[in-house]
Amino acid sequence: MDKQYDLTQGSITPRLLRFTLPMMMGSLLQQCYNIADTLIVGRYIGAGALAAVGSAYTLMTFLTSVLLGLAMGSGTVFSLQYGAGRLDQLGRSVATAFILIGTITVALNVAVFAFIDPIMRLLRVPADIYGDMRDYLWIIFCGLFFSFVYNFYAALLRAVGDAVTPLKFLAVSVILNIGLDLLCVLHLGWGVEGAAVATVAAQAVAAAGLAAYA
Repeated sequence: MDKQYDLTQGSITPRLLRFTLPMMMGSLLQQCYNIADTLIVGRYIGAGALAAVGSAYTLMTFLTSVLLGLAMGSGTVFSLQYGAGRLDQLGRSVATAFILIGTITVALNVAVFAFIDPIMRLLRVPADIYGDMRDYLWIIFCGLFFSFVYNFYAALLRAVGDAVTPLKFLAVSVILNIGLDLLCVLHLGWGVEGAAVATVAAQAVAAAGLAAYA
């Protein structure tokens, strides 16, 4: 089956559902990184680790949402140029958007590393989970660039009508994250740091795979 859907031909409702349902499922799957981390550290480490990882979710979601919004915005430009057949302009737009959003990602990374302690104090993180949450976030922030790469190329593929391939890579990444969580936390005993390493490694696999495919 062709993974690219032409929404300008035929009945709009079934074609729109076939295109949008993978996007909706992808949005749900992206939440599974933190959910898996939370469940596993809560079961095998304890309540303190559970609170630390769960409390990190808000800040992680904020940063990821910034990158996702920028990627979706650039995807709108990509889709207009692809639909109009302006492939030369599309190529230039992809390169420009990648550099721009990549630069913003690096700037965000520097900012959160520099201000992680003031941010956590602003969030009033309890002292008993402060250390675990800080260790978890520090490693997670190391994977922010991988989140950008995945979301950027997912937006590019969706712009040309392929919403299925990004979902496949994401599904593999989520399954890998669960396996690595169990390995790092349960067998290697790395604690909350292990859960963060597992998440970053899984995101790196999804980012590299989707970028190579695109």
